Amino acid sequence: MSVNLERRRDGPGDTEYVERAWRLKERIHNQEGVLKQRRGFFVDAYRRSTTLLYFEDRELVAFGSARRDGYILFLAVAPEARGQGYGERLVAEIADDHQTITCHARTTNKAALGFYQHLGFQVDRRIENYYEDNGDAYYLKLGEEDGIRQRLSEFLRR
Repeated sequence: MSVNLERRRDGPGDTEYVERAWRLKERIHNQEGVLKQRRGFFVDAYRRSTTLLYFEDRELVAFGSARRDGYILFLAVAPEARGQGYGERLVAEIADDHQTITCHARTTNKAALGFYQHLGFQVDRRIENYYEDNGDAYYLKLGEEDGIRQRLSEFLRR
């Protein structure tokens, strides 16, 4: 069975797909306990960022939102769409526009940490009580010195 993958984009100020992104994020949160944000925070951050979205046959399966400075605010891939390289492709597309990419990941989120480390991100520092529930975070960084363009461009060519 062939899957039609379509790439869409919401730029800063655009909210065409914010509701669909919220629903996917909430579905992942409810299933896995990660991606916990208040709706107001999510919508405001989405509105101020550039969001890349992947649709399989009109169904949103992955999205990534990044600020102008290359900070990844949100990265989400539907559980049934994992293992197809969508997360890597999103990060690679963000890397095309930035010298350095950064993000936070909960210290207890082993899946996210493994994903980012697989791409070459390094832990820059640990931040105590970063999240509203007092959870700790790692601040992760991937920069030009890490060979970001060469390393991630392979994912875009797939």
